[in-house]
Amino acid sequence: MKNLLEKTAQTVLETAFGKFDFAVYRENETGKEHIVLVKAWNNKIPLVRIHSECATGDLFGSKYCDCGEQLHLALKLIAKDGGIVIYLRQEGRGLGLTNKILAYELQRQGADTVEANLKLGRGIDERNYDIALEILRSLRVDSLRLLTNNPRKIRELEDAGLSVVRVPLQIKMSSARAKRYLKTKKEKMGHQLI
Repeated sequence: MKNLLEKTAQTVLETAFGKFDFAVYRENETGKEHIVLVKAWNNKIPLVRIHSECATGDLFGSKYCDCGEQLHLALKLIAKDGGIVIYLRQEGRGLGLTNKILAYELQRQGADTVEANLKLGRGIDERNYDIALEILRSLRVDSLRLLTNNPRKIRELEDAGLSVVRVPLQIKMSSARAKRYLKTKKEKMGHQLI
């Protein structure tokens, strides 16, 4: 595989969750910058969260998704146990922020998240995990405990030769909109929510 990215900056970042080694990786082809937070894992199999950017959930606590809660729980667990958060800049399941907000409006009008993406003429999930794979290889990680409910992430990593143990990220969401969102993820996208 050709070199997809390069590390362009690093520092130690103190956060509300603890202290992490913080690095920026830039994609050679697109110039997109991805974030990697590392907490030493002391020769154990690291916990890893591959998290796709979600401005509405991560920054603003959107009730349309569980992204922000998943990211914060992953940061807490990794700060305690050691591991890696790979924050990929592929907003809205790879559709971009504009399409994501258009999908939100369709959801507000009654569509579920899958129906909304399809009405926009887009795929259900257009994300790609090649960058995450390259980052994991650069960190010499070939076995990991993946914090995810998404079986597609597991398949892609395993198909690339990594050994993956799934660690569920259970988020309790109380609003009717959030419950419908999780139901759609489970029934239409195969997410494992147990």
